[in-house]
Amino acid sequence: MVKLSKGPMPYLLLLFLGLAAACASPSGPTDGGGAGGGGGQTGETVTVIGVGDIGVCGRAEVAQVARLVSTLEGHLLLAGDIAYFQGTAAQFRDCFNPSWGQFRERWNAVPGNHEYESPGAAPYFEYFGEAAGPARRGYYALRLGDWLILMLNSNIPAAAGSPQWEFARAELARQSTPCTMAVWHHPRFTSGPGGPHFSMHDMWALLESARAEVILNGHDHLYERFARQMPDGGADPANGIRQFTAGTGGAELYNFVRSSSNSEERIIRYGVIRFTLRPAQVQWEFITLDGSVADRGLDTCR
Repeated sequence: MVKLSKGPMPYLLLLFLGLAAACASPSGPTDGGGAGGGGGQTGETVTVIGVGDIGVCGRAEVAQVARLVSTLEGHLLLAGDIAYFQGTAAQFRDCFNPSWGQFRERWNAVPGNHEYESPGAAPYFEYFGEAAGPARRGYYALRLGDWLILMLNSNIPAAAGSPQWEFARAELARQSTPCTMAVWHHPRFTSGPGGPHFSMHDMWALLESARAEVILNGHDHLYERFARQMPDGGADPANGIRQFTAGTGGAELYNFVRSSSNSEERIIRYGVIRFTLRPAQVQWEFITLDGSVADRGLDTCR
């Protein structure tokens, strides 16, 4: 223990340290007992950049999307399938890191199915370290401004009663501010060839009951935005959650194979989503390689 001498300076030092701790943003990952959902409102506005399906060796678009990201401020949320095709240490080193490693100080990630082509997604967890969450589970929580961000793992059980579902339930119960986003890889709904994925139905229902605003996915290599909807796919402008798919980080793009119910925007271009997270609002912009905005909108937290 450090012993403080008498006089005003120690108390000024303690005050400074307390203010510094209070102003730190974003909070680090938590496994359920840390800085995830709790805490009061900060009044901060923060920017988040969302994208998935990135690191394929030999594709020029991987570097092109990285150059776009380098022009944008904000915390980077990677929605899985980050190093193709088996998520090996060599593929993280050679196919992802050369263009994207520059963002290490401002990213967090969730794993995709290609990461699990390596046993236990071990190279993914080794590469990202704390930015992949604790205990190599692939799910954790962040606090960005006044938003709770649940970083979830759609490669492992997420049904009601599973450890991951119970973790999310506890974080949502602790949430003291009105806005929540969730990020995982496999989309519950899609107009592309890679889904839909019913395995995330119970998680969606849990998020809906907690009045979450946004779900961000990858997996299908395209951009799609849905209207607010319920876990069974029924439209509900008042109570539903808005899902975005942004598997547009560099892997070869897919074509749409259907027009799913409640799909409002479908774009086959490389780019990223910029979310502006205000204390009670979210604004989104899908920004393409030339810097143009191909889709934008605004929602108010419920």
